[in-house]
Amino acid sequence: MTIGSMLGQSAVLTLLGMCVVFGFLIIMIACMNLLRIIVHAAKLDVEAPKADGIAAPAAGADAVDEKAVVAAIAVALREKK
Repeated sequence: MTIGSMLGQSAVLTLLGMCVVFGFLIIMIACMNLLRIIVHAAKLDVEAPKADGIAAPAAGADAVDEKAVVAAIAVALREKK
């Protein structure tokens, strides 16, 4: 087997592998879009209301709480030394 024929076979194998991966990605995207349509048609994408009537905290509230916790830990470590 010559180097030229091996390079030709490797090019064919590379293209075949790339086509398989590309085809799988197309099928996966199609399945995800189909699932999105089914979930939306079945109205499963709507969040259920909270039973206790308490509103959920704002998106930024969690970040502020985490920063306060980190600051408290830093202060406690400084006082410990």
